[in-house]
Amino acid sequence: MSGEPAGAAVDFWPGSLWRTLERDAAGRHRITDDFLRGWLGRPELVPPEEAGPAERALHAALVARPRRPITPVSLLALEDPDARENWELFAAFRDHLLRYATLEEAYLALFTSGPVRLPPVFADGLAWALLRGILERHRDPFRARAAECLFRPQRATVVEGTVLLADAETVERQARTGGLGSLGELLRRAQMPLAPVELEVLSPANAAGYWARSERFDLVLDLGFGREGLDALARVLEAWVAQLLDVAVRIEPVMRIRDERWSWHVGLDAEATAILNALWEGEEVDEGRLARLLALFRLEFRNPSVVREPLRGRPVYLGLASDPSGRVRFKPQNLLVNLPLGEVG
Repeated sequence: MSGEPAGAAVDFWPGSLWRTLERDAAGRHRITDDFLRGWLGRPELVPPEEAGPAERALHAALVARPRRPITPVSLLALEDPDARENWELFAAFRDHLLRYATLEEAYLALFTSGPVRLPPVFADGLAWALLRGILERHRDPFRARAAECLFRPQRATVVEGTVLLADAETVERQARTGGLGSLGELLRRAQMPLAPVELEVLSPANAAGYWARSERFDLVLDLGFGREGLDALARVLEAWVAQLLDVAVRIEPVMRIRDERWSWHVGLDAEATAILNALWEGEEVDEGRLARLLALFRLEFRNPSVVREPLRGRPVYLGLASDPSGRVRFKPQNLLVNLPLGEVG
């Protein structure tokens, strides 16, 4: 289901800052001053009321000229140690972005140019912007909801054998407030009972409404085999690889890996990586741990010549899993840096 024309009439994910980027002739994203200003508008960087004059001056100067140097002296002048740490992280992130011609290059370099020292929020923000650009060409609400999994942690629940993913932050907020916002928080503090809140599952019947509520992150994704959500996630992963690596792949969900010549796999998160490694090495994996493997995919390269010689013609298996608490922390970079590619581009 495409969700058109409603998706075309309503912008979605304005917080991704995608609208502030520019595209080059190859369809890659160029970083702009307005994109950097968007990051300066985040709550962690906007000076609070109690901020000192040095912090206010630094913020104002960068809003005016987002590419101006951020010197150690200007950071040492900041009055609040927590603010200083936030600005040091932003300076490292901003300087990293400015070293590359495109957002795609900058994102890849976070994971290929040495240990990542930045908090996940920075990589998640870049993935959000990149995915927004990818989805501009395919405005499908199921793909948009599936793409949320790549930059927002999820909470997995299995209901009658079907895997359901809900936004982890939304679930935690609803659990605190019972869906009543600040009023619910007050009731919780007063130890008054709150009615359980059930989140709505995205379906063909309500899909067109996704666009207007896109940043509420309150729709549940059904990852049942053969359902729209699982197929949408496969399509998003295909587009992710194409946009970042310029490599065409075909990804299809599978129920299990039945391949005596199983040669390569990629875990889409840390838990899936560990489980697939154990299975590949022939270790016994108990049923409880195996049940945390939520989805499996088979990836094939449309042009096998991009693959390293010993593995040409062989599929790559992908896995997505939850941790013991049911949390799913997707690592979309795994799909970019762990494929068995030769020289690309």
